[in-house]
Amino acid sequence: MGTVVQLKNQINNSYFQLKNSVEDKLILVEEKIKSKLVSNVELVQKMTDYHLDTGGKRLRALLTLGSAKMCGYIKGSRDINLAACVELIHAATLMHDDVIDNGSVRRGKKTLNKVWDNHSSVLVGDYLLSRCFEMMVEDGNIEVLKLLSSTSSKIAQGEILQVQHKGEVDMLEETYLKIISAKTAELFAAATKVGAILSEMKNKEKEALEFYGKNLGLTFQIADDTLDYNSELKLFGKKIGQDFYEGKITLPIILLFQKADSKERESLKEIFLKNERDENDFKSILSLIKKYEIIKACYQKAQHYINLASNSLSVFKDCEEKNILENLTSFSLSRNF
Repeated sequence: MGTVVQLKNQINNSYFQLKNSVEDKLILVEEKIKSKLVSNVELVQKMTDYHLDTGGKRLRALLTLGSAKMCGYIKGSRDINLAACVELIHAATLMHDDVIDNGSVRRGKKTLNKVWDNHSSVLVGDYLLSRCFEMMVEDGNIEVLKLLSSTSSKIAQGEILQVQHKGEVDMLEETYLKIISAKTAELFAAATKVGAILSEMKNKEKEALEFYGKNLGLTFQIADDTLDYNSELKLFGKKIGQDFYEGKITLPIILLFQKADSKERESLKEIFLKNERDENDFKSILSLIKKYEIIKACYQKAQHYINLASNSLSVFKDCEEKNILENLTSFSLSRNF
């Protein structure tokens, strides 16, 4: 048992190791975000202050800073500015997400749309994106501008694709992967590739970091979706069953539908066709998930993307940052916060 705990600690440490290795820069990222969100409009200021107080892992910013450091970027503050950009894109999508999903809790606090309203949340999300584009233009690198603007477009399309397939328990695994690739993995890929662009690396290194980020993002999202049905874990800031109550079809439900018998499939369809699902519905789903060992099956799928992400870093010389980024692939799967 001690070995399992040690391994878990080592995995979670990779996140803190990354944070510690770029801590001085991360503080400046926070300051940059705060300064960029200053507004003369009182409601905008109140809402952005509230959002900043909710915190977050800043994983995407850390990926930009860590990738840039691994690639040898040392002079200037472009990594700080673009890490802030990546975080602003992420924050804007969360605000829009919560409106679409009618979310009520994020990071253990009420969502913006619950404290204020949907209209204000959408507009503040747009405000964050506008600020982000200003910063991208200030940076002046066409490759970065093209990458981050196309990433924003892909995220929006991923959101629409998810809405289009809402409630479809017989959704293809391929469709699910398209959704999470657009909604989550594309921004991870952009975050890591930006680090290589800043450092003026060759295409091979840029593509390797982009591939790393994309597969890390897929792992991260599969793990996140699986946590929603893993009743054995105590989580910080995430309510178990949130995706289920919102009617989102994620990998656990897709795999469950594949393994279930015809009677169970009909029951699944009925549950997800409801306007609202209750606690008994959730208990019924959890029972089936346990019966067919769905959590284990999801983690096996994610392991494939972990291997792809880890192997893609082989083009880089051995260094502390490379080691941390390799270990981070396991953190994204095994985290509980």
